[in-house]
Amino acid sequence: MILHELIDFETLRVIWWLLLGVLLIGFALTDGFDMGVGALLPFVAKTDLERRVAINTIGPVWEGNQVWFILGGGAIFAAWPPLYAVSFSGFYLAMFLILAALILRPVGFKYRSKRDSARWRQGWDWALFVGGAVPALVFGVAVGNVLQGVPFRLTEDLMPLYEGSFFGLLNPFALLTGLTSLAMLVMHGGAWLSLKADGAVAARARIYGSYGAAGSIAGFVLAGLWLAIGLDGYALAGPNVTDGPSNPLLSEVMHGGSWLAAYADRPWIAIAPVLGLAGAALTYLGLKAGREVSTLLASKLAIFGMISTVGLTMFPFILPSTIDPRSSLTVWDSSSSHLTLFVMLVATVIFMPLILAYTAWVYKVLWGKVTEDSVKNNEETVY
Repeated sequence: MILHELIDFETLRVIWWLLLGVLLIGFALTDGFDMGVGALLPFVAKTDLERRVAINTIGPVWEGNQVWFILGGGAIFAAWPPLYAVSFSGFYLAMFLILAALILRPVGFKYRSKRDSARWRQGWDWALFVGGAVPALVFGVAVGNVLQGVPFRLTEDLMPLYEGSFFGLLNPFALLTGLTSLAMLVMHGGAWLSLKADGAVAARARIYGSYGAAGSIAGFVLAGLWLAIGLDGYALAGPNVTDGPSNPLLSEVMHGGSWLAAYADRPWIAIAPVLGLAGAALTYLGLKAGREVSTLLASKLAIFGMISTVGLTMFPFILPSTIDPRSSLTVWDSSSSHLTLFVMLVATVIFMPLILAYTAWVYKVLWGKVTEDSVKNNEETVY
């Protein structure tokens, strides 16, 4: 038997669908609080020293956290090439906006304290705000558009043709999911600051973080209701060939009905939205009560539940098409080859534990609060 045939093609496709979810959720759990802190910066810190406290809670870890974003993009490129081709070409301007905002973060971190000028530092503080708030918003807008379907089609030789526009992405439902995403990461940033900062910064973070938790609950519920009664879903209409060639045009797809039909077919997936709402509610209560570690864990639970809800509701669809449902990308017809998925899985099994172990070690070494005194006593070594 050839080695890669130890795991059948169908199973490998599901494994890589799960791993893509793990990478995207890992990005939201780690870099999410970095973006949340950036979005909260103008509100939780009123003086330069307070802003430096907030910035230095994420300063030592943001670069490592952003690796999850790179891993997620790499996984899409290698495991789901059609998804990469359609999304990175169709969402080009949105991706450019995200990358431009993310580029502001390292520059802001490195340069804001290079000059003892209030105007200079204030400018870079707003750059850090943009670098946190804009990606959080745009990622949510992208999720909303994926749930509605994207205006693309595949030619007979599988060349993707995107027929939408940037402003078409800014539709009401997508803006709702974008604001929900922003609120969710503001909640996460507030939970992080309540753990890592002290004094006035932590106190204000608990207030604004609780606003984010309430907003994420409201947005999540409203988006769910909208999904149930205002948007058509997608379903496979023909035979479900799970180990066939990666050619979406061989599938039969029906556009209509409701995405929530998935909960009738697979009732166990209801655990995802329950965890999302419960985690956000516990985060809200924890921030109000001044709890720290448990509140951050509850915030992570909320993010895990909310993002998982999208993936589990859409399964097996990855990127539906509004103008040609037959071109819709699913888990079963848009992956790389059997051998490619197997080789990548072996590499993941080897290197992922090392990444997780190193990440855990870094957070252990950097455990503890960032205080105003620690910033003043280490002027030359902190941001």
